[in-house]
Amino acid sequence: MKIMWETAVVFCLCSLSLVSAHSRKFTTPNVTRLTDQFSKIAIENGFSRRFGAHNIQVNGSLAKLTLDKSSGAGLVSKNKYHYGFFSARLKLPAGFASGVVVAFYLSNAETYPKSHDEIDIELLGRSRRDDWTIQTNVYANGSTRTGREEKFYFWFDPTQAFHDYTLIWNSHHTVFLVDNIPVRQFPNRGAFTSAYPSKPMSLYVTVWDGSEWATKGGKYPVNYKYAPFVVSVADVELSGCSVNNGSSTGSGPCTKSGGSISSLDPVDGQDFATLSKNQINAMDWARRKLMFYSYCSDKPRYKVMPAECN
Repeated sequence: MKIMWETAVVFCLCSLSLVSAHSRKFTTPNVTRLTDQFSKIAIENGFSRRFGAHNIQVNGSLAKLTLDKSSGAGLVSKNKYHYGFFSARLKLPAGFASGVVVAFYLSNAETYPKSHDEIDIELLGRSRRDDWTIQTNVYANGSTRTGREEKFYFWFDPTQAFHDYTLIWNSHHTVFLVDNIPVRQFPNRGAFTSAYPSKPMSLYVTVWDGSEWATKGGKYPVNYKYAPFVVSVADVELSGCSVNNGSSTGSGPCTKSGGSISSLDPVDGQDFATLSKNQINAMDWARRKLMFYSYCSDKPRYKVMPAECN
């Protein structure tokens, strides 16, 4: 009887460990839907095929990107931007997706290979069914040795419907949002300034094989028995200061693009200089309930913590 009871306890604990965060019931905060303020674009108008062209299907404002044994797939914006509002609705691959990475990010690595900037939302497939996580990161001036990752559980199943993933980047701060809820703010002040992205960047949407690191540090690679892994992309918004190739350093003038319904300006407008009280409360909710890793708490990783952590 004791053995049976102990077996039951072990089974119960194992079962609990398999419950993903989105299976819990959350009352999400009320926030302004910033994604309703900006115009959507057709995929072909705003993007070029970056890699895996044979694994990209485009139909108006909808694209499907596929990872299979032959290749991943990626889109890159036709314009570079020096600040702006960038958003897309994504539906992630269902089923077993360990090692799969879906990335929505800004980068200028192709222009500045030794001193690039980058702002990442990376969605990491896990070893348990539908248990994806959100990873955010910031690089500036080639500071790739200092990862500034923060990781979050989802409060919904990202494989069952489309959800909004958004980056706000301007001279005041960078904000990462999921379904219009801010999960992270990286300000351009104090010790943060030296690590703040400041050069024009392109927007990328990609799916690729991250077997070496994405799931449990590479413990669970992509299992192509479950391929293809298809991510759907819709309702892309690119509203920012677009920079032509002749002024790619950001020193020249730029052209505001992606006019908004309410004339809100994500680059210079005061509405985007700080978070509202409701947004701050929503971000506090996300970080208390759902954040499970912050680089500023990783003392074994950093003998000397990044300056902004102090």
